[in-house]
Amino acid sequence: MDTTLEITREEIQGRTHVTVLHLRGWLDAKNEEKLLAAGRDAYNQGARFLLIDLAKVETLTSAGMRAIHKVYKLYTPAEERSKSSRVKICNAPIQVKHILGITGFLLNIPSYETLQAAIDSFTD
Repeated sequence: MDTTLEITREEIQGRTHVTVLHLRGWLDAKNEEKLLAAGRDAYNQGARFLLIDLAKVETLTSAGMRAIHKVYKLYTPAEERSKSSRVKICNAPIQVKHILGITGFLLNIPSYETLQAAIDSFTD
C-alpha cells in the first residue's frame, strides 16, 4: 500500500491570481509537513489565495485536516476569517467530503465541486 503524498503546484489567473495545490495520495500525519511546506513556500513566493485540489486524495486523517487548517490560518488574517476564506478546497472525493462535513471543517473552509467553480469564487 502506497501512503505517499505528491503535491503539484499550478498558478491560475481568475478574477484574482490563485495558486492551486493538487494533492495525490494520503494526507495524514506522515505527510502533513509536506502540505505545510508547500503552502508556506507558495505564501513566501507571494501567493495570497490558495486552492487545495483533493480530487486524488485517497485518505484524509485528522492530521491532514490539521495541516489544511494551519495553511488556512497562514493565508487568512484573523480579522477576515468570519468574512471570507483565502483558502478553499475542491474536488473532494465523497468519502473525504463526508469526513470534512461531519467534523464541521467546512464551516470555515469552503468546498467546491469543481476546480473552475472554486477559481471563480475568489475575489480580491
